[in-house]
Amino acid sequence: MATTDGRPASPATLLLEPGRGTMSGSTDRYEKRIADLEGLYRDEEAFAAVLRSSGDALAYWVETSIVEHGPGALSIGISTLLPGRVGEEFAMTRGHIHADPVHAELYYGLSGHGVMLLETTTGDTRALEITPGVAVHVPGHWIHRSVNTGDEPFSTLFCYATDAGQDYSVIGDAGGMRSLVVATGDGWGLRDNPDHVGYRTSGAGR
Repeated sequence: MATTDGRPASPATLLLEPGRGTMSGSTDRYEKRIADLEGLYRDEEAFAAVLRSSGDALAYWVETSIVEHGPGALSIGISTLLPGRVGEEFAMTRGHIHADPVHAELYYGLSGHGVMLLETTTGDTRALEITPGVAVHVPGHWIHRSVNTGDEPFSTLFCYATDAGQDYSVIGDAGGMRSLVVATGDGWGLRDNPDHVGYRTSGAGR
């Protein structure tokens, strides 16, 4: 898409630094701290304990490059999720579906070890591991959330259509995702979320 003066947008060079979880050349950064994640984890007592001890600590951050807007534009960035546990659950992002749910997204593992938890409004669930060099192609109509199942920062490169938008409320309105990623004796596993009440079908399901 052309800029306001009719000329094409300028190309950008992006320098990914997975060890630091940063991307030189980004145009935007947002951060989530522990205190911002109230209501995300099932174990309220465990979350309250973490909040008391480190509520102002960073939980994850996202740096994004957007050089143009409108049809055809891409949002490219790096997402870094710090390790940790709240009760049995591993550290995770809020998760979302795209506001225009037909849009897909690509995630490529840069550092650390994590899981992409994916669900549809119609009952499908997938949990796909991501390690450095492993990519996950998230099709349209899938709700998705990153989970750090390792003991170091989990960084991924992502890319999606800028006009796709994000709907973060779909998970909260459903009482959380259908499945929980929890610690097991040999790593991680999935467990049913008893608080899940089902996803709305408007918007996320169209």
